[in-house]
Amino acid sequence: MKVAIATDGNLVSAHFGHCQTYTIYEVDESKKKVINKEVIENPGHQPGFLPGYLAKLGVNCIIAGGMGPRAQELFAQNNIITITGVSGRVDDVIQEYLNGNIADRGNLCDHGEGEHGGHCSH
Repeated sequence: MKVAIATDGNLVSAHFGHCQTYTIYEVDESKKKVINKEVIENPGHQPGFLPGYLAKLGVNCIIAGGMGPRAQELFAQNNIITITGVSGRVDDVIQEYLNGNIADRGNLCDHGEGEHGGHCSH
């Protein structure tokens, strides 16, 4: 299984589409172990692009601070689980995920009513 975490530095990004990089972990869930870790540059925030792009990389789950509802729909269409409302150091977050302690907590990103591509309000 591959888990992508939207990343700014070594922290989970507040918004998946505007992060600097994605840290992609290949994990063995049964052994609760990271098999491989790769950091890739964000190829750019274009509406509808990132869910398909990450799916082509084999990602099964994305973790971020926040994400708009349209992006969540597109990830679902690509059979990618979305977990939002997460913050902290990415290496700690993946371990918490493997331990079963990460669940969707809602958005840390504040999208306006009806906004579909969204930008975070900080």
